[in-house]
Amino acid sequence: MADPDEHAPDLPECPSAQGTGLLPDELRAWMLLLAATGAVEQRLRAVVKERLDVSHDEFLVLCLLAEQPREGLRMTRIAELLGRPKTRLTYQIACLQHAGLVTRKSVCGDKRGVEVALTDKARRLLRDASEALATTVTEALAHVMGPDQRNAVCGLLPDLAGD
Repeated sequence: MADPDEHAPDLPECPSAQGTGLLPDELRAWMLLLAATGAVEQRLRAVVKERLDVSHDEFLVLCLLAEQPREGLRMTRIAELLGRPKTRLTYQIACLQHAGLVTRKSVCGDKRGVEVALTDKARRLLRDASEALATTVTEALAHVMGPDQRNAVCGLLPDLAGD
C-alpha cells in the first residue's frame, strides 16, 4: 500500500483546503472529494480495460452487483444507485451480458421488472483483478491528496477523523 504522504510534497498547496474562500467547509470538502474521485476514475479506466475488458461505466455496474446477493438487483435500482438513465443502463447491461459477465431475468410477478446478477465468470475476473484495482485506487488517492486535502475531506465526516 502506498504511503499517503509519499506524493504530498509534489502537490501544490490546496487553496480549497485553506478555508479562505467563500465556500463552507462541507462544500469545500465535497469539491476536494470530487477532484479525488476524478483522479481515481482516470487511472482506473486503463486498468479496468486491461484486466476486465469493459468500459468504466460497465465496471461500475459490476462493482455494484458484486456487493449484492447472488440473485442480483433490479435494473431500475441499478440506474438509481449509479445515477444513470435507464436507456443507457440497458445498453451497458446488454454489453455485459454479451461478454458473459451478467445474467438478466424477469422478476416474478412483474412483467416489466428485470433483475441483473453477476455470473461466476465475472466473480472470478473481479477477484483476480481486485489487487490491481485496489492498488490503482490507493496510488491515485495518494497522488492527489496531501495532508491538507485529507484534513479537509475529514472535515466532511468529523466522526471518522478520530477513528
